[in-house]
Amino acid sequence: MESWGTGSFDNDAATAFVREVLEDGPAALEEALEVALDPDLPELEAEEGARAVAAAEIVSVQLSGDLASVTDAGLRAWLGELEDDELSELRDLALEALERVLGPGSELPELWEDSVDAAEWREGVQRLRQELAS
Repeated sequence: MESWGTGSFDNDAATAFVREVLEDGPAALEEALEVALDPDLPELEAEEGARAVAAAEIVSVQLSGDLASVTDAGLRAWLGELEDDELSELRDLALEALERVLGPGSELPELWEDSVDAAEWREGVQRLRQELAS
């Protein structure tokens, strides 16, 4: 069964991605963001887009120190073990990846388009972009 919600971690791809982050650390974050930005991918598929949004949320959470959006206990513990600015070098990459997720050729906005929650999802991603840009 697939689960979909408007939050960055409210889908199956993000849930699986969190497990990867716990196993592989910051390298998993960087890889998810780079895949979203791969110029050889004519379309960003929903799974890769969801992973990029989750990665960007993790970067934002770590930089701000605000763990409110993180419900996974393992991820909360992992974030608590990082140095204060350990993921700061991923900020720009995360911002670029979110641009791709929201842009043309991205499957996620298309999937949300006809949903009653489309505006809430888009606002959540825009909020994340603003947090990372600050």
